[in-house]
Amino acid sequence: MTDTSAKYGGATDRWSEEEYADSEAYLRHRADLIVSLGLKLEPGDTVLDLACGDAGLAEFLLPRGLEYLGVDASEAMVAAARRRLGNRARILRADLNDFEPAEPVAATTCFRAIYYARDRRELFRRIAGYTERKLVFDLNPRQYALREVREDLRSAGFKELALRPFFVPQTRALPSPVAALLRAAERSGPAARLALRFRFTYLCAAYRRR
Repeated sequence: MTDTSAKYGGATDRWSEEEYADSEAYLRHRADLIVSLGLKLEPGDTVLDLACGDAGLAEFLLPRGLEYLGVDASEAMVAAARRRLGNRARILRADLNDFEPAEPVAATTCFRAIYYARDRRELFRRIAGYTERKLVFDLNPRQYALREVREDLRSAGFKELALRPFFVPQTRALPSPVAALLRAAERSGPAARLALRFRFTYLCAAYRRR
């Protein structure tokens, strides 16, 4: 397992708050879509967050009654996540390519980390083996061909893929009315897809037919 601690140095506490210009708006919207996109999650469901960093996302999932399990390869990030959450959640150190939970989880998330996959199709297959409801991740369509990712998901057993443009910016805090307009624009169909040709990402929920 590669220790990525050196990448972050000592800047792990409050990493989420400093990484995102408006961390509350960004992570709250991400949490909303984790719950609602594709198959809906319910209170009591467990979310496995691969490459969880300092587990800032947990702050917006735990209040919804969800159980949270965070996994990260960085010793420093795992320590920061444990300091943040205390006994409210479990945090483990492991490589996302190799990790398997002791029990199945309802959902697995993997944000800003798909590019860490040694073999993307094999990673999806492994995740499908322990995920009962859905896999949720972000995808830059200018970096990865959506058709190829969809094929990898189908090969792993995820036959359905729900897509939602994600227009909350990472590096700029916006006035509330502007942020609300951007969130509404995520549902604008062709216009949203056109915007994705230049910036922003998809949030993807892959699941099996029910």
